[in-house]
Amino acid sequence: MTGSVIFDPLIAWPFLAALSVLALVGVVLALWRGLSGWALRALASIVLLGALAGPVYQVEDRTPLTDIVILLEDESASQKLADRPDQTAQAVADLTDAMAKRANTELRHVIVSDADGDAGTELMAALNETLAEEPRARIAGIIAISDGRVHDVEHTPDLPAPLHLLLTGHESDWDRRLIVRNAPAFAIIGEPVTLTLRVEDSGAAPKGATSAPLDISVDGEPAQRFEIPTGRDIELPVTLPHGGRNVIQFSVPEATGEITNRNNTALIQMNGVRDRLRVLLVSGEPHAGGRTWRNLLKSDSSVDLVHFTILRPPEKQDGVPVSELSLIAFPTRELFLDKIDEFDLIIFDRYKRRGILPTIYLDNVAKYVADGGAVLIAAGPDFASADSIYRTPLSAILPAQPTARVIEESFRPDVSDLGDRHPVTFDLQGQEDWGSWMRQIDVEPTSGSVLMTGIDDRPLLILDRVGEGRVALLASDHAWLWSRGYQGGGPQLELLRRLAHWMMKEPELEEEALWAEPTGQTMRIIRRTLGEGINAVTVTRPDGTTVEIELVETSPGRYEALYDGPEIGLYRLVEGDQETVIGLGPAAPREFEQTIATGEVLEPVIASVRGGVFRLEDGIPTIRNVRAGRPAAGRGWMGLIPRDAYETRDVTQTSILPAWLVLLLASALIVMGWLREGRR
Repeated sequence: MTGSVIFDPLIAWPFLAALSVLALVGVVLALWRGLSGWALRALASIVLLGALAGPVYQVEDRTPLTDIVILLEDESASQKLADRPDQTAQAVADLTDAMAKRANTELRHVIVSDADGDAGTELMAALNETLAEEPRARIAGIIAISDGRVHDVEHTPDLPAPLHLLLTGHESDWDRRLIVRNAPAFAIIGEPVTLTLRVEDSGAAPKGATSAPLDISVDGEPAQRFEIPTGRDIELPVTLPHGGRNVIQFSVPEATGEITNRNNTALIQMNGVRDRLRVLLVSGEPHAGGRTWRNLLKSDSSVDLVHFTILRPPEKQDGVPVSELSLIAFPTRELFLDKIDEFDLIIFDRYKRRGILPTIYLDNVAKYVADGGAVLIAAGPDFASADSIYRTPLSAILPAQPTARVIEESFRPDVSDLGDRHPVTFDLQGQEDWGSWMRQIDVEPTSGSVLMTGIDDRPLLILDRVGEGRVALLASDHAWLWSRGYQGGGPQLELLRRLAHWMMKEPELEEEALWAEPTGQTMRIIRRTLGEGINAVTVTRPDGTTVEIELVETSPGRYEALYDGPEIGLYRLVEGDQETVIGLGPAAPREFEQTIATGEVLEPVIASVRGGVFRLEDGIPTIRNVRAGRPAAGRGWMGLIPRDAYETRDVTQTSILPAWLVLLLASALIVMGWLREGRR
């Protein structure tokens, strides 16, 4: 029970003040005139003004409330290093016991885990949420058990009580980490790209260590080791071996006494791209589709096109001198013998034997394919004639032979069952609305895969591998009708783009492929095959353990599954003879950028509320009560502010001057003053 006097005026305070001034003037005037009843008049005025002020004696029934101490326990990744978990657990137990023994005190235990993504330790975000749920007037203090590596200090709230940091770790801790300062997302295949790396020691590092070994591995291949200096940036040239995703792993072996090796490895995923696509287009004669080929290839700025067209065959005798037909001789020997390896793709468009290209040139083209080159044959009527290009050394690399039949008939190209599974023809848009072609060359496949068919399911598009190279045969010269929009046209541009990329051995268009697409700590595993089934994919985690993942067929020849990686690092995927690697998580996790425990990050915040920083290796500081605004930390002790908060359960008010008493006193005083002055 707590009693106090309060005022509940019957009129506003300004009016009450005005009446008080008038009463005072009256009393002073009576005194000046020598009236003997001035004192009684003054007492009567006081009684009346006191009644108007409404004095009330208030009694409150109060229940004391406990002081609240907020304990923030940091359980982020960096807090799991060395013996920090044991230090933290012991500190939590000791503080819990201390608060239980402390009178009128309640402990709020808050766990701070890793933030989403790579945001690090968001200690202040957790403190903000906790303060929003608790009355600020009851907060006696805030205690954080952490390594001090907080990544959201800029979001520090207005603290109602002292903040103390109990620092985990040891002063003798040291760490070595690998930093990749510069790593582009793309690089040109075959050309070196410069990466900037740095090996940095922090904390109480051993003296005399001026260099460290560096291991470099590409796509999980055996690593190469180099010795590099520590403490300064190193520029390292790297050449990507293939197109598509290249996973490069840099690692520094763990040193003796190092607190962790989690930041000794960096994963860089770079996409290899071609600088230019060099294409040699050989046209046997001018025709409507020739300009379409040329326009299609020239529309891509990344294509360097050399177009060789036979405008005047040798059998044409019109009497025009050769010197007047050409200003310079076409460099056929240079192109087909000396520099043929510089081309990425050679296209023969309705070409036939005319004696212009000697047999040795075509034999060299066949060797070019076997050594890793690519040839596309767009067959016209001449492919079925006696002058067919098939009757040259190129027959050894062609996947089909002509039957000498040319079918002049309207037909709509169709994708075969195998083509539905092949990445070149998979999911070509609007197949039911494709326009018709008007001619097909009848061929009999001898090897390769038939992806598209024409009249009576005859082969139309055949792909094959020859040695290290690739060959494609299109048994029609009417693909240009699609680009002209005939009967609605068709996806000629997309089809030829995929054909070119398949022949360039781009990884995303391989028939048999295994790859993964990372999103944070989750990967989508994708297996593509022309077969009818696959086995489970074996995933090898960064720690060496393995797990079997079953994939589900999502479309013909395509199998997928989602897998959540338990940790950051390099994962190896194997299924049959297919193998790939993928990196999960950021290249440099924020939690392991700085691992040495320090109070410097939170020092400005702690100093603003006069708290303290204490190392747990020195023991738990004692707890004292301090007044608000006074220093709350000292050698071996930390302070809490007793709040003495309470909750009011009931309020009773009793008027000090009831109306009857005011009437009696005021009347008596006024009458007594009148009688005194009248007697005189």
